[in-house]
Amino acid sequence: MDAGTKRAAGIILHFSLLLSCSDGTTGEVVCHSALVSNLPPSSFRSSSQLSSSHAPGFAKLNKREGAGGWSPLISDIYQWLEVDLGERTKITAVATQGRYGSSDWLMSYLLMFSDTGHNWRQYRQEDSIGSFPGNTNADSVVQYKLQQPAIARFIRLIPLDWNPSGRIGLRLETYGCPYTSDVVSFNSGSGGVTFRLTPRPKQASKEVVSLKFKTLRNSGTLLHAEGQEGLGLSLELEGGKLQLLLRQGRTSPAVNSFLASLGSLLDDQHWHHVVLEQKNGHLNLTVDKHMEKIQIPTDFTHWRIEQLSIGAVQSLIPKSNLHGCIENLLYNGINLIELAKHGDHQVIIQGNVTFSCTEPVSVAVTFPGPQSFLQLPGTVASSSGGVSVGFQFRTWNKAGLLLTFNLPQQGGVLWLYLSEAKLRLHIHKGSKVLLELSAGSSLNDGQWHSLDLTSRRGRLMLSVDKEEGGVAHATPSFPVTIESHLFFGGCPAEHHSQECRNPFDVFQGCMQLLTVENHLIDLIMVQQRLLGNYSQLQIDMCGIIDRCSPSRCEHGGHCSQSWTIFHCNCTGSGYSGATCHSSVYKQSCESYKHNGNTSGHFYIDVDGSGPIKPQLVFCNMTEEITWMVIQHNNTELTRLGPSPGLNQHLVHFDYSSEEEQLLAAIGQSEHCEQELSYHCKKSRLLNTPEGSPFSWWLGGPAPGRVQTYWGGAHPGSQQCACGLQGDCVDLQHYCNCDADRMEWVEDSGPVTLKDTLPVRSLVLGDIQRPGSEAAYRVGPLRCHGDKNFWNAAFFDKETSYLHFPTFHGELSADISFLFKTMASSGVFLENLGIKDFIRIKLSSSTQVVFSFDVGNGPLEVRVKSDAPLNDNRWHRVRAERNIKEASLQVDELPVATQEAPADGHFHLQLNSQLFIGGTASRQKGFRGCIRSLQLNGITLDLEERAKITPGVQPGCPGHCSSYGYLCKNQGRCVERANGFHCDCSLSAYTGVFCQTEVSASFKSGTSVSYTFKEPFELNRNNSAIPSSIYSDLTLRGENITLSFRTNQSPALLLYVSSFYREYMALLINKHDKLEVRYKLDSSREAEVLKSNVRSLANGQLHTVTVRRLSDSVCVQIDKNPREDFNLTSDGEFSAIKSLVLGRVHETDDFDSDPARPASFGFTGCLSVVQFNTISPLKSALLHQDTSPVLISGPLVQSNCGAAASTNPHATDNTHQLSDQSGSVGSGQPLVNAIRTDSALIGGVIAVIIFVVVIGLAITARFLYRRKETYRNQQVKGVQQDNSQDFSFHTQADCQNVSSENPKEFFI
Repeated sequence: MDAGTKRAAGIILHFSLLLSCSDGTTGEVVCHSALVSNLPPSSFRSSSQLSSSHAPGFAKLNKREGAGGWSPLISDIYQWLEVDLGERTKITAVATQGRYGSSDWLMSYLLMFSDTGHNWRQYRQEDSIGSFPGNTNADSVVQYKLQQPAIARFIRLIPLDWNPSGRIGLRLETYGCPYTSDVVSFNSGSGGVTFRLTPRPKQASKEVVSLKFKTLRNSGTLLHAEGQEGLGLSLELEGGKLQLLLRQGRTSPAVNSFLASLGSLLDDQHWHHVVLEQKNGHLNLTVDKHMEKIQIPTDFTHWRIEQLSIGAVQSLIPKSNLHGCIENLLYNGINLIELAKHGDHQVIIQGNVTFSCTEPVSVAVTFPGPQSFLQLPGTVASSSGGVSVGFQFRTWNKAGLLLTFNLPQQGGVLWLYLSEAKLRLHIHKGSKVLLELSAGSSLNDGQWHSLDLTSRRGRLMLSVDKEEGGVAHATPSFPVTIESHLFFGGCPAEHHSQECRNPFDVFQGCMQLLTVENHLIDLIMVQQRLLGNYSQLQIDMCGIIDRCSPSRCEHGGHCSQSWTIFHCNCTGSGYSGATCHSSVYKQSCESYKHNGNTSGHFYIDVDGSGPIKPQLVFCNMTEEITWMVIQHNNTELTRLGPSPGLNQHLVHFDYSSEEEQLLAAIGQSEHCEQELSYHCKKSRLLNTPEGSPFSWWLGGPAPGRVQTYWGGAHPGSQQCACGLQGDCVDLQHYCNCDADRMEWVEDSGPVTLKDTLPVRSLVLGDIQRPGSEAAYRVGPLRCHGDKNFWNAAFFDKETSYLHFPTFHGELSADISFLFKTMASSGVFLENLGIKDFIRIKLSSSTQVVFSFDVGNGPLEVRVKSDAPLNDNRWHRVRAERNIKEASLQVDELPVATQEAPADGHFHLQLNSQLFIGGTASRQKGFRGCIRSLQLNGITLDLEERAKITPGVQPGCPGHCSSYGYLCKNQGRCVERANGFHCDCSLSAYTGVFCQTEVSASFKSGTSVSYTFKEPFELNRNNSAIPSSIYSDLTLRGENITLSFRTNQSPALLLYVSSFYREYMALLINKHDKLEVRYKLDSSREAEVLKSNVRSLANGQLHTVTVRRLSDSVCVQIDKNPREDFNLTSDGEFSAIKSLVLGRVHETDDFDSDPARPASFGFTGCLSVVQFNTISPLKSALLHQDTSPVLISGPLVQSNCGAAASTNPHATDNTHQLSDQSGSVGSGQPLVNAIRTDSALIGGVIAVIIFVVVIGLAITARFLYRRKETYRNQQVKGVQQDNSQDFSFHTQADCQNVSSENPKEFFI
């Protein structure tokens, strides 16, 4: 068909489309008209045809002419069918059908589009899926609506798979409507068009500029918009990416500021759509389907575009102007190119500008996979006996073979390849390396790079990017020429000869402009099998994809890629996972506490995988309540004086956390407070409620709202705490400072209303008068409680469930929760779509399954536990799904993962309600508790929904079964409605988890004496005193543990005395060894048990455990082997009187050997001293007022017994107590329990002591007779088999001390 006939056919097609594309009832354009059925046969082309009756012109939907469709000569993946629509058309759908009356149909295919019949572009669904589903028989029609319409003149369909019992057979139709456009072309680099715009109305809220462009150059100025005062915006290509620059100033060079970069590979000679929208102080930049919101300077708030320029911009001096075409340039809906074509007076045209798009023909070839290669014949050696090969390539891979050929006469083999993104040349002969060269770097950046290899007159040169990227020279002693063939990208798989060998990775990427001996290779001839040979190539297209644009790496993760996959480097981001989606930090201090951490600085991520960044806070876990502390720039008491000429003093507080972090942390907490303190001397604060306040503060979300009340009072009351309590210094005022007195007074109190936190600023107004003085302090923001952590619901039936709105996790989704149950199976969570779904269930008592479908078929990730999961303990589940992989973790078990298909659907499309604890698919529901359920960092309020849902109860008690292990050192777990706490009353330790050691430094005169119950109190019932302080008097065994650090020997560590002149002593002898002395019979000598462990007085921390049961004693020191002893006495320690640490003042009961160290006292450190369930050192330091403890000499609490600990989450871990000024443990010596500063008091005490001594003497005589009775009863034969008082039997066990039910070893 000649050109005139084709033109006429195009006109007829266009006219028929116009008639058929309008809706007769509404007048709206319906873009779904048939595009192929009316085309002449000359509009069809194909790779081949089986016969004339199988020609491509017969490939029309539902037609039966010829053989009933198109079939190629050979059925393989290199066949194609092409349709010329006559002009660029908007294509919205494609339909396929098999060849009529045959067994020939396609099962899948690729769809290509082009404007010129060259440089094809593959259509991809969701930017990932390249193939389309085909037919299942020869007659049915399968239609696919394109997600994004395509604009093209040419359509090419490439079969991928077909009926295995037949061959390729095809009839097709495409649907769409006409596409109109106005185009301007800039190819000389000097032409440009300037549009002077009519100012928009002031009431207009936005300005929109949109256009399409195509180019082969990766740099150049696309558009410049200029407004008043020289402010302008420029769109520039740099490295194939579109940059938005802010220009300030009319002079050259102007100041350009980078605002944003979007898009990639925009130099591919395909149309790209750009929209720039200014609205409400920010810009929206859209490139193709991807948009980025940009915050702009305040100067642009009322900025208007006065002039638009495309092509060469006179006022700018860019690196280069655009070489390419621009289409449909619109400003607020006005077609500016149409104005230029009609010579509008607002348009200035300069230089060479044409209103059509002439495109250079450039044929590229894609090497997509491991079997790809291109073989070309070598040329006869030139007269110079050399070689010249050149080409351009682009790739994301760091390694791959580019070119190889054999040298003549078995001279060796030349390999030109990429390694570590550098170009390397090796010439080998056998195992010997004849020559090595290297040039270029970072050649895997996806940009086109040119390569030239020449060998002339004994000189070999390798250059990259015309020598700009590097050049290497060599003068080999052998000729470098081509023996027979050149191989690009790889070698044939079936080629077993020595002609092509590839010891490197194959090349994956694109090549173009291949030249051999300065002759351009016609790749279309290669495609037609008229030149060379190839396999697994895509010719006449570059199929490179930028998988990092836009980046799928979240939270600032760095994206890198190869040809087939991308990788996210999450280092330094605070997030982890395949796409840096999951936070590595806990969401609150409460979470860190229940992870077993102690006080310190921690990063918390309040919204988990959400957009809010982690923030550094201090978690104070020294109290029963865990406080989160957020500092600001001035938490100290700051003094002010009169400032002449200054009526007000303004103070602004900058917090260590950002605004959104602050508000999220406050919102998540159950309670927050901030201390406000004002110290004043003749400086009024708030005046009276009826008057205007002298001072105020701003609080709440930035910049804060004015607050006219002070800490401790009600919001809006214009009062201080004393006004609320009615105890101000002047009852006529509501603040102490408002009394305006000349002496210092104070108004202080906490601000607790979360809506007014944090405190942003203070405005202090009464400081200018002579004599006025003031000081203020705003404490750090302190919050406690995590509303999300304990949020739980109990599902008591398999049919009960909670429902929430549809879960939206299209590209990435993470789900985390805790559960506990006694059921063996049940669905935790389920959300359905039309075909897609997501579900997490307990499939058996030991297995959790995470399953979903995004259109590629169901995928399951399973985690199996060795221990049962239905043990009624809390277990944590965390599931994540993104476009790279799916993962599932249960508790601390290894994470199970499943990779997502590299070329598949990745959008999760759900539309039903989200079911929790139940299911809409008739699977078995869940019975048990679900807690702290979070989806993409958002906590679902299970408790509120459970309150209104039958069969579901809010909350879930019973936390000690899961968290009781956190209570260390004989601490006891106590249940609470929301959580638990550790009771440390029976432990020698303190702290939240009973793991903070209680230590003290002893001097030689220090003595701590713990007095057991007096004899006359045996029958007295005093329930107000805990049993951990007082106990009975007769022992059948002891359980003693303590740690010490000393350089003294001999030294007494612990001494227990009896009313019967019996004792037990723990000491270090003069040989630096431990001795345990028992005198359980006053008529016999003390028994000495000597340990063999040496060097105990070496200044190091040592831990000693002594356990006795009757006459069996075991001793263990540190991690040394246990030492066992047997006593010869009866094993009963009766009428115990007191326990002494340090110096013993009463040594009458001592033998001569221990008396000496007892009189010297102990110098060093004692820590965590426990005698059965009594902790004498802890009682002395922390409970002196309520314990029978007598302290003499200096006793200083310290951390001398602390072992070094590490915390992976804490940046500056600390264990110091805060806000305990003047309390025990603050480093100040304790006041002696016996005061001697008054003679009168001393006399009274002397009388009391005398009376007590007489009483004790009488009681001792009575108890001595009682003990003789005990001895006659042969207590050494006590039955132990069923005893509940001991956790060991014949031999004392020094290690396995029960922490659940510690027993006193008393009768």
